[in-house]
Amino acid sequence: MGALTASWQRLHDHRDANRDFSLRRAFSDDPSRADDFTVRAGALTIDYSKQLVDQQALTLLLELAARSGLSARTEAMFTGERVNTTEDRSALHVALRAGTDGRFEIAGKDVMVDVARVLQQMREFAQQVRTRTRLGATGRPIRNVVNIGIGGSHLGPDMAVEALRQFVNPDLTVRFVSNVDGADLADAISDLDPAETLFIVASKTFTTAETLTNAQSARRWVTDALGEDATPHHFVAVSTNVQEVENFGIDSANVFEFWDWVGGRLSLPSSIGLALMVAIGPESFDDLLSGFRDIDEHFRTAPPDKNAPILLGLIGIWNINVLGYTAKAVIPYSHRLSKLPAYLQQLDMESNGKSVDVDGNRVGMDTAPVVWGTPGTNGQHAYFQLLHQGTSVVPIDLIGFVKPSHDLPGHHDQLMANMFAQAEALAFGRTEDEVRAAGVSEHQVPHRTFSGNRPTTSVLAPELNPRTLGQIIALYEHTVFVQGTVWRINSFDQWGVELGKQLAGEIVGQFGDEALGDHDGSTSALIGEYLKGRTR
Repeated sequence: MGALTASWQRLHDHRDANRDFSLRRAFSDDPSRADDFTVRAGALTIDYSKQLVDQQALTLLLELAARSGLSARTEAMFTGERVNTTEDRSALHVALRAGTDGRFEIAGKDVMVDVARVLQQMREFAQQVRTRTRLGATGRPIRNVVNIGIGGSHLGPDMAVEALRQFVNPDLTVRFVSNVDGADLADAISDLDPAETLFIVASKTFTTAETLTNAQSARRWVTDALGEDATPHHFVAVSTNVQEVENFGIDSANVFEFWDWVGGRLSLPSSIGLALMVAIGPESFDDLLSGFRDIDEHFRTAPPDKNAPILLGLIGIWNINVLGYTAKAVIPYSHRLSKLPAYLQQLDMESNGKSVDVDGNRVGMDTAPVVWGTPGTNGQHAYFQLLHQGTSVVPIDLIGFVKPSHDLPGHHDQLMANMFAQAEALAFGRTEDEVRAAGVSEHQVPHRTFSGNRPTTSVLAPELNPRTLGQIIALYEHTVFVQGTVWRINSFDQWGVELGKQLAGEIVGQFGDEALGDHDGSTSALIGEYLKGRTR
């Protein structure tokens, strides 16, 4: 730990010695800065030259990563070691997209045999739905697919179907339900015909309360219309718990396997992506897997100083732990990526939102930024005022594409001009002298001055397609892994999710009792007010 402590100290010393760091001056002093601080991974061009780092800071950050054992831990993950120490599991999500040439073992067993088998099962099912040969209980073809899940069983496929809308079969309706608020399910099925609707119930354990509540209501909707025998024709499951799936009424032949070495928030390339494969087709799903694989190979083989996830992870650590910027905005300049920030919230904050290290000791620093964001240009007319002139500095990832996903003339040039302009304005601002030179009246000068030095990273891809989407997701996955390694936390468990679920189960079970259980005064009062209102 002494070497690690020294590395952290050198980073803080470097920051203190360069408190007047200026992006204006950095670009002026180094005409090649943009080239030197750009890295390419797959089809992605990643420009981090507008981050508040110089070459010495990057050197020190790379030293920190090396002393944190990043290389060894990366190999441990890729070779199936039990890097998820609190649950004694591997975290081998990279095997899901390894392709036919990959070999990944857990305890001497090549898991690729099972991965290939389930992928083939998914392909056959998807083709049946897409070719109208998958029939419901009345003999009519399935035209509607509703995915019921929550968290990692929902956010990934929902985001990806929206992102790849132009690749979705127009003859299919594909929807997603996650919220236990009945309005979510009611809205999703309001205009559907039960005879033509199939539900994918995605739950690793098949015990998740929100998912099962929605699934049971969906089953009642189907059986009320079509009879009890309709359930096997209109429900399939993605789960590890075959017994509970069968108890629900789903045939074991319609269970798509899911393994405990795949974390929910890393599961999109698994059978959790079944609804996505149905929507875009097996070939496009394979392209998505290829995109993941592009970045997996880059992360495993590229030298650290040219390795995109390593560099972005370390720059995030610089922002959070050295500069004290504990939030991060993700702004995709793509309407179709509107759900990406929510997906990345879970990926980042559930993975690294931890306060103890792998040994159970308190972590002595901040971990995981608060991730948020919406698509540009919408955000520019909402919260960008704070990003430009507010008292809080929020690092930003800007994501854009060279080619549009539509054929409307003029729109895409405006969109991308805004992305480039925002990065420039945030970095360089506008001085008082520049404002005055523009003829602004003196009393407005302070209000129209921008400090600049607001850090951004720009990610540019040729177009939004399955392969580039896979690359973007994998880029963030490995970035999160890098940071968790440096912070010495387990990025693959999520015990913080469990307590609220446990208490909710206890409370809902008490709603019919006169005694409300042992709660604090506030909780008891709120429950009492709810129950009084419900019976009025």
